[in-house]
Amino acid sequence: MGYIAIDMSATYRAAIHISLPHATVVVDHFHVVQLANKMLSMVRRRTTAETRGRRGRASDPEWKARRRLLRDREDLTDDQFATMWDTLLGEGKIGQTLLTAWIAKENLRTLLALARTGADRHQVGHARWKFLTWCADSDIPEVRQLAATVDRWWPEIAGFIDTGHSNAKSEGINRVIKLVARNAFGFRNAENQRLRTRCVTTRRARGHLHTAQL
Repeated sequence: MGYIAIDMSATYRAAIHISLPHATVVVDHFHVVQLANKMLSMVRRRTTAETRGRRGRASDPEWKARRRLLRDREDLTDDQFATMWDTLLGEGKIGQTLLTAWIAKENLRTLLALARTGADRHQVGHARWKFLTWCADSDIPEVRQLAATVDRWWPEIAGFIDTGHSNAKSEGINRVIKLVARNAFGFRNAENQRLRTRCVTTRRARGHLHTAQL
């Protein structure tokens, strides 16, 4: 049985099920966390607009905390976390809503972190229950929508937790190809574009080739 790692695209998933019915589809965890971070930004913008009647400004506490909200908990020092938490908690409804959404994001990351750890079905089920229950009790539309999306994609997310497979390499190559095209301000010759991107994306492999192989 083969595995195919994709982002959260229903079109890709449907195409794979049709063309490769025996393959197991796996959702890369990067895209799941990215979806959670987008949810956090949406909650921040909406609550600011509803409470302050305008867009966020640099002087707003929630605006100042926007980058820390998107960072992983383990990447924040204790002082950074305490500053973010205490400041938002003191902002009333805006801060409490944002912290609730942030906890949902971290619960989802905890669930995804079980990949490659040998976690059994009970551990995965408990982490999933904790995430879904928190989202259901949050009464925040964006958080509940995130939970609904994760639940809808659960077979593919579970596939990642079980196997740890990722499409990080292909995503990295795609990023390099786009970067080369931007640096060249576009290519008028398709052959030149192909050669340029091939040289960039195979640089590491070509370093191990012998002269006779070139």
